[in-house]
Amino acid sequence: MHSVLTALFVLSFQAHADDWPQWGGPHRDLVWREGGIVETLPANDPKTGMLPRMWTAKIGAGYAGPAVADGRVFVTDRLADDNLERVLCFDAATGNEIWKHPYKAPYSISYPLGPRATPTVDGDRVYVLGAVGHLFCFDTVSGDVIWQKHLPTDFGTKLPAWGMAAAPLVDGDQLIVLAGGKPGALVVSLNKHTGDENWRALDGKEPGYCPPVILEFGGHRQLIIWHPAAVVGLDPAGGKVLWTQPFPVEAGLSIPTPRKIGSRLFITSFYDGPLMLDLGKGGRSPRVLWQTAPQNTELKNDSLHAIMCTPIVTEDHIFGIGSYGEMRCLKTETGRMIWETHDATGPGRWWNAFLVPHGDRVVLCNEQGEIIFATLSGDGYQELSRAKLIEPTQPIQRRMTVWSHPAFAMGSVFARNDGELIRIDLAERH
Repeated sequence: MHSVLTALFVLSFQAHADDWPQWGGPHRDLVWREGGIVETLPANDPKTGMLPRMWTAKIGAGYAGPAVADGRVFVTDRLADDNLERVLCFDAATGNEIWKHPYKAPYSISYPLGPRATPTVDGDRVYVLGAVGHLFCFDTVSGDVIWQKHLPTDFGTKLPAWGMAAAPLVDGDQLIVLAGGKPGALVVSLNKHTGDENWRALDGKEPGYCPPVILEFGGHRQLIIWHPAAVVGLDPAGGKVLWTQPFPVEAGLSIPTPRKIGSRLFITSFYDGPLMLDLGKGGRSPRVLWQTAPQNTELKNDSLHAIMCTPIVTEDHIFGIGSYGEMRCLKTETGRMIWETHDATGPGRWWNAFLVPHGDRVVLCNEQGEIIFATLSGDGYQELSRAKLIEPTQPIQRRMTVWSHPAFAMGSVFARNDGELIRIDLAERH
């Protein structure tokens, strides 16, 4: 039996504390690489029923996960009564507020609790995209606005039903934004220093919610864009289209980050299920290896219809959370389901858990606010330890949930709900 990360990652754990400066961490791949982390989760505090905290900071509502960099934590929230979105910066060691920036942002979107996109930190600047299209570049130390845009005003963006959710991507001197603009501005590249436009690419009815990511295929870096009509590879230097694979998805639900394994690319959608592509030796000739069977629906299927969970993909297996909370293992080569379990989750429509590889185990954060250490393999799910991380506060389908991805940095997990931002120390003490 091989653990998931023995098969996929050869990680040299680092003794120093890592940052989590953007969606998906330092490499935007949703892998936690820090060493010196506890083997077993600490016991819950008997008074609170949750893990002991290093600190707690009061914040407002929102879905956006925190970013952690250079001793600071950045998070966004919404004060609905005042029609305000806010960008907040806290001291990562103490939880004390360093600065905040409120701005008017009236909502007309569904699920209006607050912003969705994790801030992106790059050196002394942090880039923030609000739910209704406000894009900012801040000085990380002072909180001063260096430049700003409003996507509907500047690019003709028509907001999707659930707002703007794709965290911007820094690549060299450019900031790549899934803007959903017109004409030909589904994706825009801006000068990260000034906000001036470098290039724009693609047309589409709506942008979807999947963050852009750069992956290497055929020996060349490609900007992978998954929007509700297609998966596309772009040249990140100028936005030239390298290849396109049509993949229309219902309700615009392109959400989970695409996963690369060799020359293959895997994506999964709630209604339309998974798609496995092979881009070929040159990385520009997409071919469908397998796709969910036509009789599969989000209600009844033997595949992986994920709503928000970015799956783990290894040479042999795919692990993820399906449409009704099923943790499933598929065969990478064929898409055939090998096993499923609800041990880490609960049964419910849109049920979600985030999966973050850490060495030879996986850290799971489910929507009930629990954190779990487990191993995943073709033989099944094996739980190592479990504890309560944070209280679920977001009402979904007659249950309370947490739909915000935590950050893993500084030997700790940073998590938020609709009232608080917390830090839990998970560093091993000798």
